[in-house]
Amino acid sequence: MKMVKRTLQFAFFFLCATVMLSETAFAYLDPATTSYIIQIVAGVVIACGAAVGIFWKKIRLFFRNRKIARMEKRLAKEGEKREAAKAENGKAE
Repeated sequence: MKMVKRTLQFAFFFLCATVMLSETAFAYLDPATTSYIIQIVAGVVIACGAAVGIFWKKIRLFFRNRKIARMEKRLAKEGEKREAAKAENGKAE
């Protein structure tokens, strides 16, 4: 998780630096260039959709396991509180 965070931070920094340090280019973008950009964006969207489709079961299980782990942790804390309360009541009697 730490590696993903560092990678995203680097990508964000690199993108910001690229945008801030770029110079204005007085260039003509013809319709073919625009259609090429649209094809690239469509390809990226389709590839991301395919990746999610392929790994959907693993992604779902990952989030479900996190939810189950949180529930187990919460139940364990509640159980500890109950046992502590029982022990407290046992000492009071």
